[in-house]
Amino acid sequence: MTDMRLSRRAALIGGFAALTTLATPGVVRAQDIAGTRRNASSFIVQNWQDHFDSLESGAIVCDTGSRALHYWSSDGSDYRVYPSSVPMTDELTRTGYTSIVRKKVGPTWTPTENMKARDPSLPDFLPAGPGNPLGTHAMYLTWPAYLIHGTHDTRKIGRRSSSGCIGLYNQKIEELFAITPIGMQVRVI
Repeated sequence: MTDMRLSRRAALIGGFAALTTLATPGVVRAQDIAGTRRNASSFIVQNWQDHFDSLESGAIVCDTGSRALHYWSSDGSDYRVYPSSVPMTDELTRTGYTSIVRKKVGPTWTPTENMKARDPSLPDFLPAGPGNPLGTHAMYLTWPAYLIHGTHDTRKIGRRSSSGCIGLYNQKIEELFAITPIGMQVRVI
């Protein structure tokens, strides 16, 4: 009887050790030190030199394929990547070169005619606040009605969910807003 217990115990301990060894690398990859789930593997690394001749006052690349916004400071010493929401369809996605022309804390929102046609229940205007789809901060591009902005609906980040804009978590747009000068060059790919 003692031989059977030792065998059963040894098997249980050995099985547990094997499972722990197999599961640990996946757990480590899926969580950072604080235990927050991450999905950084979908980001495609970008280099500013692939998109701009120089950094000038800095650069932003909005990569709609990997749903990430890449930021470089004017001297290239500060590089940041932010998960983002992107336009729902290719028809709503405008690509090319633009720049930041205006910044606003507490933006108001007026849906475009096309947005109203797609969803007639949209209001004509929304003031700044929790129900506003532009979140807490917005940076306006040279293209009318295209912005880089925050969102109160965090489920949208990492998805094709906007009507043309690039959306960030409110905490991240606040950070980006603080370090981005008006005139910064932007490319949407």
